[in-house]
Amino acid sequence: MRQRANSRLRVLPRYVMKVSSLMNATIQNLLKLQTIEFGDEKGGAKQIADLRALIPEPILGHYDRLRARDKKGVAQVRNQVCAGCHMRLPIGVITTLMQDRDIQLCDSCGRYLYLELQTAPVEPVAPVKPVKKRKPKAVAA
Repeated sequence: MRQRANSRLRVLPRYVMKVSSLMNATIQNLLKLQTIEFGDEKGGAKQIADLRALIPEPILGHYDRLRARDKKGVAQVRNQVCAGCHMRLPIGVITTLMQDRDIQLCDSCGRYLYLELQTAPVEPVAPVKPVKKRKPKAVAA
């Protein structure tokens, strides 16, 4: 019985990695589709059709509803804020995106959300000037 449970636990990380990479690939394909359809990047009808074939139907249907209203379907999250509607997102949504467990929608605008993995640039720290001590004021007698 224990061996069976241990073997399941060993398989679980592989399954999570497959689901995680699948979710990430879906959002990446959706983002590529959006950049081509909104004219940010050049691509032909064949490339659009190929990308649409890779995206699951329910996700593509939601994206097309947003696209019909001339809205972008995918938005980046910056500083816990949706770049599409500029509304602050709940920490649970941010955590799920960071763990890459599921695809998340913005509660306000309905766009698909993604986090851009970036390293923060290291800025040099400005030297601190020493603080001059004030002379006590002379008290009038």
